[in-house]
Amino acid sequence: MFIAILSCIVVLSLVVLVHEFGHFLAARRAGVPVYEFSIGFPFSPRIVTLFRNRETEFTLRLLPLGGFVSFSNEHDEEAEKLFGASRAERALIISGGAFFNVVFAFLLFIPAFMAGEGMSLFNAVIVSLQTIWAVVSGTGHLFITLFSGQAGMENLSGPVGIAVLAGKAAGGGWVNLALFTGFLSLSLGIMNMLPFPGLDGGQLFMLFVETIRNKPLSVRTHQIINLAGIMLFVVLSLFVTWHDIAKLIS
Repeated sequence: MFIAILSCIVVLSLVVLVHEFGHFLAARRAGVPVYEFSIGFPFSPRIVTLFRNRETEFTLRLLPLGGFVSFSNEHDEEAEKLFGASRAERALIISGGAFFNVVFAFLLFIPAFMAGEGMSLFNAVIVSLQTIWAVVSGTGHLFITLFSGQAGMENLSGPVGIAVLAGKAAGGGWVNLALFTGFLSLSLGIMNMLPFPGLDGGQLFMLFVETIRNKPLSVRTHQIINLAGIMLFVVLSLFVTWHDIAKLIS
């Protein structure tokens, strides 16, 4: 069980940090300040500032799960420079995390298929691209069936289910672990692009609304919508985790 939990923490943190690094690089390219790049859960206390590069503090938080980037500080609470960027720049910053997750999965699949299946580099690249498309289309079909009532929540896995799968993957050697990490990274990227409040896709949807209205939404509106999305996500996570535990017990 310890191996499963440790594997889950390492894998989840890695794919989340890759996601946040995508946001970070896109923001840097657009000239938008990033005041903190943190390793660890956003609401946990800061342990130490590892180093500083330009305006960005690279920090370590108490709970080592995941990470985040912050576009505001005590002198710039409303992240005005982010909202002052062009809509195209904001779209690139928002989608940068998901893009990096997909690229990371692609880079993991290639050596895993070469080592595990004995493929040539060319074939491994082709199969990796086919795998990514299969996961993207399969995830889209899953959510269509979920919202249409044709599938149940048992098709989703929460932290407990991911920990079990991570433990099994770690026990199966580096090829299985690389494939599992790639699939998890790909899933994170796809899920974040869904047009739900609090997710990157929700941010893109609000940006689309601003474009249609030709008028920006207020920072307060963004905060309220994101808070509602976070609350919905927490409730969904608890529900899915309960299902994971029930499946383990049964």
